[in-house]
Amino acid sequence: MPINLTPNAIEAVIGGDVNLKPLLQVLDIKLIGSNQERYRLLLSDSVATQHAMLATQLNERVKSGGVRKGSVVQLVDYICSNVQNRKIIVVLNMETIIPDCEIIGNPKLLSESDSSSRNATSDNNRGNSNSPRVPSSSSAPLNPAYNVQNFRPTVQPPYQAPPPPNYRNHGSIVRNEAPARIIPISALNPYQGRWAIKARITAKGDIRRYNNAKGDGKVFSFDLLDSDGGEIRATCFNAVLDRFYDSIEVGKVYMVSKGSLKPADKKFNHLNNDYEITLETTSAVELCPDEDGSIPKQQFAFRPISEIENAENNSVLDVIGIVTFVNPSVPILRRNGMETQRRILNLKDKSGRNVELTLWGEFCYKEGREMQEILESGFPPVLAVKAGKVNDFSGKSIGTISASQLFINPDIPEARDLREWFDGGGKDATSLSLSRDVMQGSQKNDVRKTVSQIKDEGLGRGEKPDWITVKAIISFIKTDNFCYTACPLMIGDRKCAKKAVQTGNNGWHCDRCNQGFEECDYRFLLQAQIQDHTGLTWVTAFQETGEEILGCSAKELYLLKYEEEDEVKFGKILRRGLFNEVLFKLKIKEELYGDEQRVKITVVKADKVNLSLESRYLLDLISKVSP
Repeated sequence: MPINLTPNAIEAVIGGDVNLKPLLQVLDIKLIGSNQERYRLLLSDSVATQHAMLATQLNERVKSGGVRKGSVVQLVDYICSNVQNRKIIVVLNMETIIPDCEIIGNPKLLSESDSSSRNATSDNNRGNSNSPRVPSSSSAPLNPAYNVQNFRPTVQPPYQAPPPPNYRNHGSIVRNEAPARIIPISALNPYQGRWAIKARITAKGDIRRYNNAKGDGKVFSFDLLDSDGGEIRATCFNAVLDRFYDSIEVGKVYMVSKGSLKPADKKFNHLNNDYEITLETTSAVELCPDEDGSIPKQQFAFRPISEIENAENNSVLDVIGIVTFVNPSVPILRRNGMETQRRILNLKDKSGRNVELTLWGEFCYKEGREMQEILESGFPPVLAVKAGKVNDFSGKSIGTISASQLFINPDIPEARDLREWFDGGGKDATSLSLSRDVMQGSQKNDVRKTVSQIKDEGLGRGEKPDWITVKAIISFIKTDNFCYTACPLMIGDRKCAKKAVQTGNNGWHCDRCNQGFEECDYRFLLQAQIQDHTGLTWVTAFQETGEEILGCSAKELYLLKYEEEDEVKFGKILRRGLFNEVLFKLKIKEELYGDEQRVKITVVKADKVNLSLESRYLLDLISKVSP
């Protein structure tokens, strides 16, 4: 018995019929796209053929062989879009009816002119319920076991779209302005014309400013999660940002429509979606009531801490654990000269491993301080980290990035299970650290070295800087050029701090900001000699570390020397910084000065030695070398 495909289906689908759910045959499959895998199909109704694009969530159907050349399929969910002035069918969902079949009929590619010339007849036939569809007369005989006339399945779509809103009559409506269909986030693709998604905001980024060839601008992004577990990021620029930024709240549910989709930049977007949305002036973001609570508050894909050991460097993952200790927050000087905060803590789970987590920037204040207070109360908190970045420097560790989110004692099954394990004996279970050796209370768990090892081991001569801790004293400080005049202007929430030069009118000017000002700042640029029992070396200390060493500001010292000319007080302050035992956190990197390569050693942190913690560290070293 012959297999009858849905008559005139290609023409009907191209004409806009999205409710037909036709039976079609796959004549050809091609893999296209260099950055992202996409499959192009050639579909046939036995008379006409038309190209179609397969949604990426259906790629596995092709890879597994469930859909191949000759397959008879039923389109369950699909749209027709204009791509480069050509109509193309975008298949969002389909079911395989017959996996393998000979070519049915003698189909030919349907041209745009063929379609338009038959539109009137086709529309009349579809509009008249008494007009029967004309079956295809050119069907090739096939295996009699397949009789589609007696075997026409009704395939239900994987989701039920809610009815469109009931709008009152406010006059004439322009064609194609009917409300867009609500579809799952997983079904979004660049080939759709009108769409809408209903999703919860799970994260909202800060406003960032940028400057490029087109000029200055501002941008922010937010993340969306729907009831099917699909996630996607939406981005707003400039005027669109002004329109939506204040109205978007984390945790609320919104209807989002009329945006453009583009491939997601995986360097910055770590959601499980190949696309991201750019909202435009015509876009809509409307608050919806969260009536049934079907959309989860947040979605995690937790990995046991033990799996982090084999995770790739710079990969992004979710992790949950018990916080066993939290170190104090310390200032860090970034490569761009800006200062930020860093706080180290440790996570432990029941996989038998623990890992170091580094909090950066604002995370150090609110969440970091809260966890420290909870821990000091004797009740170690559970911490869930969404989008933590893996680092493999001196072992494996996790760090926060701009997309990270921290949840302290979250009300989720994984947290309750972890708490039950910890309170039931897990707190006393042995656990192996994936990170460098951790000393509770230390400012940073860097490798302890001696001064002589800096030269003997060639530190700083690799591609990346070396970070070490040295216990030493300052034996000498240069008194000339101990500070410089700096720009006081703000760039974002930080001072520029670049060198400022005096102008003829007793003012100051910054080349970086290209602005003038009446008064400058004074910032330390100390050149000092440190030494321990193995040798000595020169180091440079900037503003914050200079203040830690001398106990005063650069401006105070400058005024004493050059305006008050009080050499006695000036010398007393300098001597105050000498011959004290200090733990120096050093950054060592080889740099080019003129035509010469020199190793530059920068003091990142200078802490007076805590005798209790130092004794604990030395006893730990002794225990490791004792037989």
